This record gives sequence, C-alpha cells and structure tokens, in this order.
Amino acid sequence: MDGFPLAVNEVRVLAGEDAQRALGAALATALPPGALLFLDGELGAGKTTLTQGLVAALGFTDTVTSPTYALMHVYPTPAGNVLHVDAYRVRDAAELYEMDLDALVEGSRLSVIEWGETLYADWPDAPILHLEHVDGEGGERRITRRR
Repeated sequence: MDGFPLAVNEVRVLAGEDAQRALGAALATALPPGALLFLDGELGAGKTTLTQGLVAALGFTDTVTSPTYALMHVYPTPAGNVLHVDAYRVRDAAELYEMDLDALVEGSRLSVIEWGETLYADWPDAPILHLEHVDGEGGERRITRRR
C-alpha cells in the first residue's frame, strides 16, 4: 500500500491519545476504499482511540465507541460507511459471518476489526497493527505493523 504510514515490522511509539488519533487520521488517507485493517494488542492500548482518529478523518462527527458488547458498529461518513468490529468476545468467527460480516465489509469504505486473529487468513492482504502499553507514565503506546 503506497503511502501507508508504517512499513511492515516498523515500530512507532506514540505519546498519548492525540498522537494515536493523528495516526488513525493518516491511516484513513492511506487505506484505499474497501480496505480492511486489523488491530490487536493489550486491553486499553488504544485500538478504539486509533479508530476514532480514522473515522473522524473520514468525516464522522459523532462519538466513536468500542463495539465490545454490540460486536459491530457502522459509522456513516461522507466517504462511505466505516465498519468497526470488536471480536474479543467472539468464540468462533462463524458468529461474525452469521451477522453478515462479508456483506458489511464489502459495502464499507473501510473496515476495522479489533481482536480479529481468527479472521487473518480470510483477509491475507489486510494490515495488522499491534498496540501495547509502554512502561512508565505518560500514556505512551507502542504500535507495530505486523503485516
């Protein structure tokens, strides 16, 4: 993907939520229409914060929250829908497919799937970003592009 803000295996340390949202905004412009992005990593490491920046950059002005309990949120933007999936509580990927995951991804400008390890093989070209806390104070996060 030309212009993707992180190369495969690149590690970046971000200082706080504003930096995470800024990276999300950069991802929004780099990912082509119809793209899918996987986010994994530690609880509370900023997967939803990154997604907030991404969705806002595409023109969504309302609140973006984690779809932990609903499993999926669809955010309408002027550029097209953004699908946000949280597969943390999903025991079998079939549950998501029963909720029309394929059709939702296909009809979206962009899809972001948190905790989607069981789906990696289904979208082998989708980038995977791993987020983790950095020891110490200050809210720094380490983001590594795995694929």
